[in-house]
Formats: sequence, structure tokens, C-alpha cells
Amino acid sequence: MHFEILVEDQSGKLMLSQLVPSILGNDHTFKVHSYKGIGRIPKGLKASSDPHKRILLDQLPRLLAGYGNTFAHYGPGYQAAVIVVCDLDRRSKDAFGIELAQMAAKSSPCPAHAFCLAIEEGEAWFLGDVPAIKAAYPKAKDAVLSQYVNDSICGTWEVLANAVYPGGAETLDGQGWQRVGQEKSRWAAEITPNMALSRNKSPSFNHFMATLTTMAQS
Repeated sequence: MHFEILVEDQSGKLMLSQLVPSILGNDHTFKVHSYKGIGRIPKGLKASSDPHKRILLDQLPRLLAGYGNTFAHYGPGYQAAVIVVCDLDRRSKDAFGIELAQMAAKSSPCPAHAFCLAIEEGEAWFLGDVPAIKAAYPKAKDAVLSQYVNDSICGTWEVLANAVYPGGAETLDGQGWQRVGQEKSRWAAEITPNMALSRNKSPSFNHFMATLTTMAQS
């Protein structure tokens, strides 16, 4: 089976490009596409911004319809699916899930797909594997890491920054959103190689793995 995986930022692409092969094995193919932010599902399902700006949710109705048309021409022997990975942030999980499902239901044709939410943010998947963080950053603050509750709504990237970045989240945030994005990509590059799928304690990461595995076996 082939998977088209859509993620909201470059750090997510760096992480999943390394992890997905371990989840799927050698019998499946995938491609990860990164966007420049999550945005929101547009009213009327018509994108309100330039496609070149690459805002994930704003473009998602168009993207799903496009993949649906593409997959329809692959033939019965070639299976493909779209996996959308995005942060829950401060949204209601149930309400956001309904919104995504309703949007997909209006896509014509609708490709095989799944929505996987990182709760609260993608950094939750790193924090689900503390040994991987410690391997990348031996001086990471145990007091910060030990207080984190997996998949809690708490300002997740800030927790990781407070554990590993000199001066913590306040110092990093003060340097602007572009610097924050650069640091998130560095975390992805340095933590991901140390991650072990079997020990991750993030429920949303384990749901992502189960989703891929189940679809690959169908």
C-alpha cells in the first residue's frame, strides 16, 4: 500500500520520514508532505488562500479531492491512502474530529484516509519517549520531564524547550516564531533517531502507529 502523509510543518516531516519506515516495514511505500502551518478548514470548503502558501487545513478539501481523483485512476490492484497528521492545539478533540469527518464526507471522490491528531502538539510524541530525549540531550532537565503528563494540554513544545533549551521556552519564544520553528526541526533531527516505537507513552502517537499498521494490513 502507498501512503501520502500530510503534516503541518517541517519538523513533523523530519520526524515521520524517519519513523514511518520502522512502522510499515519494506512492503509499503510512503511520501511525507510538509506545510507551513495548520490554518483552519475554510467555510464552504473553498480555499481562501493561495495554494503556494501551503497552509494545511485551508488547502485540505482541495487536496483530498485531488487525491481521490488520482487514486481512482490507479486501478484495483494498487491501494493508496492519505494520512493527515496535525496538532490538536487547544481545540476540542471531539468537535475537531467531527469537523474533519464532515469535510472528508463532502470530498468527491473521497480517497481512503485517516486523521491523526498529535495531542496537544507534535512534541508530545518526543515527550512520550524520554530516553530518546536524554540520548539526544544528556543534560535535559529531569525535573521538567518527570512532571509532564503524556498528551496533556499544557503547552507541549514549551515543556520540551524548558527541558532542553538554554533559558527555556521564554528565551526561545523571545527570538521569534522562525527561530522556534528552527529549533523544533533540530529536535526532530536529533531526538527521532533515538526513538523506540515499543516504549512510546504518547497515546496519540500509538494511535498514529495503530492507524498506519491497520490500514497497511487491510
